[in-house]
Amino acid sequence: MAVASMRALHLGSSLGAAAVDLGAASLATGGSSVFGESLRCGSAGGSVRLHTALSQPKCVTANSSTNSVSSNGRVVVPAMHQDNWNNTSFGSRSLPELGVRDLRNDSSRLKIFSGTANPQLSQEIACYMGLDLGKIKIKRFADGEIYVQLQESVRGCDVFLVQPTCPPANENLMELLIMIDACRRASAKTITAVIPYFGYARADRKTQGRESIAAKLAANLITEAGANRVLTCDLHSGQSMGYFDIPVDHVYGQPVILDYLASKMISSDDLVVVSPDVGGVARARAFAKKLSDAPLAIVDKRRQGHNISEVMNLIGDVKGKVAIMVDDMIDTAGTITNSAALLHAEGAREVYACCTHAVFSPPAIERLSGGLFQEVIITNTIPVKEQNYFPQLTVLSVANLLGETIWRVHDDCSVSSIFR
Repeated sequence: MAVASMRALHLGSSLGAAAVDLGAASLATGGSSVFGESLRCGSAGGSVRLHTALSQPKCVTANSSTNSVSSNGRVVVPAMHQDNWNNTSFGSRSLPELGVRDLRNDSSRLKIFSGTANPQLSQEIACYMGLDLGKIKIKRFADGEIYVQLQESVRGCDVFLVQPTCPPANENLMELLIMIDACRRASAKTITAVIPYFGYARADRKTQGRESIAAKLAANLITEAGANRVLTCDLHSGQSMGYFDIPVDHVYGQPVILDYLASKMISSDDLVVVSPDVGGVARARAFAKKLSDAPLAIVDKRRQGHNISEVMNLIGDVKGKVAIMVDDMIDTAGTITNSAALLHAEGAREVYACCTHAVFSPPAIERLSGGLFQEVIITNTIPVKEQNYFPQLTVLSVANLLGETIWRVHDDCSVSSIFR
């Protein structure tokens, strides 16, 4: 394998053959490129992420000054800019004059399959990598049982299964397990579960007597099903990696959000990064260091029960500043909206909410669109339903980040150097 030669965007091939058999669902997607250019993949019918609906399924490269626009008018920006990557470790990362790269000779030994949880993200990843999604048949029987059949050979291949265990978490987790089992029984060389959002990650410890540690149970299930490796994004707590008895590649959505915030040209003197709770201080501190070494503030809260929180105090100064609140996920949005109200009461000029995983359980949309936030910035690790879009929402793509990580895992290259 030519490790030094980086992968290709195969712009001439149709994505129509990359279809996952998901019933009548159309995989109309919009992607992003690490080169600061916006990739758009689409099919007839269009998508909320597409600038225009394309009559034929294909990938096209647009000028970096052109943005995808969602149905609510918010800009969907490329996931990362070229300058945010360590060019010294990407020796061949510059695009040729024609704007395409040659597809790797060993690409036939790499297969990517999508579950039904987030087919749009899967298609974006495949588009970035210049590959077609593998053909797979997934259906439900009348009693709800899940049926999976691979419709192409994976014997001796490195297989990557893209399936976040987002709501409905139990359905999507079971579907992932059956996909892994199907690949194992089809003699795949290695099986990597690509889980952009790992459900049950919050049940990672015992805080009261007689509680289950469901994160460990889910990790055991994935391992026993036959996965050789897990690739996940922004775990709720880093120690959850220790629950797996197989290697875990843990990537971060921070560079995607940082790159977008940098494009807003907010003065570093006006910035303050806020952790919505004490448990997220380490995450917020790392974020602040990369955001012009901005000052840090912490919201102290007292939680009364699951999905219920009460804000008590603010540690730090936010008066007259632009507050950037950072968290790994937004579920019911109770914590982050209570914290935003406190920041406004303490004199913050504007409040931005940033998170990787948008779970958005009711009544999150009502709370987030209530006027407390200048902008709510999320990534597409979890698909956002069209009816859940609101004017302040901006969705960033992590497709190129995950796609690059998949190539590096396949090539036995360093993953951590992406974030240096």
